[in-house]
Amino acid sequence: MTADPLTSSAERTLRLVELLLSEPDGLTPQEILAVLGTSRSSLFNLLRRLKTLGYIDQNERRGRYHSGPRLQAWRSAPTDSMQTLLSAFYQETSRQSWAETLLLCVPAPEGTLILGQVESSQAVRSVYTIGEVSNALNAVGSVLQSTPSSAVKANGYALTQPPQLFELALPICPDGNLPQAALLFSAPAYRWTQESLLQACLPELRAMAARLSYRMGATQYTPYHSVLKTELDPESRLGPEELRDFLEGPWTARLACIRPDGKPHVIPVWQSWDGVHFTVIAWQGSQWAEYLLQNPSVSLTIDEPWPPLRRVAARGTAFPLTEHSSLAKIDALVQRFARRYLGASANTLKAENVLRVFQIEPDYLRGWQGLPGSVSLPGQQSR
Repeated sequence: MTADPLTSSAERTLRLVELLLSEPDGLTPQEILAVLGTSRSSLFNLLRRLKTLGYIDQNERRGRYHSGPRLQAWRSAPTDSMQTLLSAFYQETSRQSWAETLLLCVPAPEGTLILGQVESSQAVRSVYTIGEVSNALNAVGSVLQSTPSSAVKANGYALTQPPQLFELALPICPDGNLPQAALLFSAPAYRWTQESLLQACLPELRAMAARLSYRMGATQYTPYHSVLKTELDPESRLGPEELRDFLEGPWTARLACIRPDGKPHVIPVWQSWDGVHFTVIAWQGSQWAEYLLQNPSVSLTIDEPWPPLRRVAARGTAFPLTEHSSLAKIDALVQRFARRYLGASANTLKAENVLRVFQIEPDYLRGWQGLPGSVSLPGQQSR
């Protein structure tokens, strides 16, 4: 699959950082090339940029590259966690299109490091440089301060208005409390008022910052509050809107069906929910497509592995879809699934990869969140 250029560039930079931190004696360009697998011109452009910024250095001209003063400050930093956070950021932002530019930022010794960026598609937009350390991102600085203002602590975000811009920053807290990174929404000021921006964008941005925090290990999202929850919320039923919002995320389902010999068969599948039916794709070589044609009774489970531990169970009947027989219709469906689950890394998935498309009509559908079994729900049906 073709990688997103922004993601590939950021991953190469982080890999170079890891290499130099692990080699105190430095590395030659040839040694770096052998690991990164990029072109010589791209490598030397990257090395020159990092050297100018003070992240790498050379003892002598044409000498070995080693970590510079800024990178030395990262020696104790969890670079694996940064890469995990970066991957999570690009996966989260690929779930939907954004009207404005989004940044992932982390603190650096002399400012804020721009770790990732998803640019707005609009002609007039905010654009930043990935890998640059900036002192001008005041909203990010406000949420990453060790002692934030009372307004930031109370609101859980910072909104600033530098010349001709709005910048809205939200903290990402791996422990649920102390911010270690920030999500920044940047937009030209002429398109928004403060009220319209907060009303339209704050809820989803806060939810994204919370999900990123959960993916980094948080059990709750309560920025700047020192009293942490020690227990998960008790189990509760998902309402129709909550269930729909959850199923619109990039969650892989587990489909269970019956083989001809009577034994159960379970397979992970991509799923799409339209409010009435699930749609799933059987790829070329999938045996379970034949199993469904012989016995259409199926079960589906979809769950998230971090709080609030949402999960859905469904049982129903699978029907092969004949209206998706044309390559154009199948290709449109594949691209919709691929954008949802893979973001921009989906260019090689085509209609020819599809064996069959099924629609599942559930006769049972339930969703929950919270700690399983922690409370008895009145009238709860068996799962």
